[in-house]
Amino acid sequence: MTAAPPPYVPGHRLLAGRTAVVTAAAGAGIGGATARRLLEEGASVVLSDAHARRLKESEAELTAGFGADRVTSLPCDVTDETQVTALFDLAEERHGRLDIVVNNAGLGGTADLVDMPDEQWDKVLDVTLNGTFRCTRAALRRMKAAGGGGVIVNNASVIGWRAQKGQSHYAAAKAGVMALTRCAALEAAEYGVRVNAVSPSLAMHPHLVKVTTPELLDELTSREAFGRCAEPWEVANVIVFLASAYSSYMTGEILAVSSQHP
Repeated sequence: MTAAPPPYVPGHRLLAGRTAVVTAAAGAGIGGATARRLLEEGASVVLSDAHARRLKESEAELTAGFGADRVTSLPCDVTDETQVTALFDLAEERHGRLDIVVNNAGLGGTADLVDMPDEQWDKVLDVTLNGTFRCTRAALRRMKAAGGGGVIVNNASVIGWRAQKGQSHYAAAKAGVMALTRCAALEAAEYGVRVNAVSPSLAMHPHLVKVTTPELLDELTSREAFGRCAEPWEVANVIVFLASAYSSYMTGEILAVSSQHP
């Protein structure tokens, strides 16, 4: 059985007046969909991405729809602490506050462990896990100092729960994101900040098609209960829920956005 995607859900101003930072927000994937959904819910958004050209294109598109006063961008490589600091400084300088951080930056790839060089392992872990750590640390420092609470939502993956051939580096990184989320949540609760994560399986977008074989996409799709990939905005909807007051008593949670929770 293959179900058609549901109708797009309109915004309800759940995040009016909030300021959000979203990493890896350029393009048509989960990050771009999340930035749009946050704007539709009334937030101001600082977009970041390591790809400066795509980031400018995304900023121009969102500015046309939501206004230059609510959309800002800054290229950011999350493996570089200086760039991470500059990103969060910009959010506070431009909007005077930091309420929501969505850590979406991640790097995948396929390689059997016996063939994997140290450089490939290190790169995937540095972007996906260490990058989430750097941005979470930067956000928590600012949110703690401001004393006004805040929300961090990390993008994990079902592969952090289950095994898949050729994905040792990515699975280890995403399992680490899950553990980081739970531990950070306990620390951040002391100053009113919530830390949660989404765990999607397969959200279809053009870039994914370019880096994944049709055979693997068909196999992964066949595992889904609805018989289809998620739309990126369907994952973004869950991120919006975690960023909003509707999830005010949730912290340290990993929400599966698929049927593949073990």
